[in-house]
Amino acid sequence: MRIIGILLAAAAITFGGCATTQPIYNVQNAPIVPPPGKSVTMTDVNNAILRAGSQLGWQMQPVGPGKVSGRLALRTHLAVVDIEHDTKSYSIKYRDSQNLNATDGQIHKNYNGWIQNLDKAIRAQLSYP
Repeated sequence: MRIIGILLAAAAITFGGCATTQPIYNVQNAPIVPPPGKSVTMTDVNNAILRAGSQLGWQMQPVGPGKVSGRLALRTHLAVVDIEHDTKSYSIKYRDSQNLNATDGQIHKNYNGWIQNLDKAIRAQLSYP
């Protein structure tokens, strides 16, 4: 019985690690922490988001005060996000995709990596307003 349990656990780890979809990752109200003694304006935050996305290959488009649309097209894949911000925080939210197996709150795992990279790039840009 013990051997069967070990084999089942090993199989679960093996096949679970091959999963290509994960829950959609959104960035919710990430705090904006300016360098000591500095403050940021809405323009500073907007420009930091635009620079960060552009450096990673995203097509970034301001769509209104505190709102940016981001679009990343790689090979046959497309990801579209909405980025909302003020001077205290920002959020990156999934809007749409193509060829990323998005269904029922799940998406191809590469999408989540792209969003994590975008989040890191935005934080880096905000460190130097």
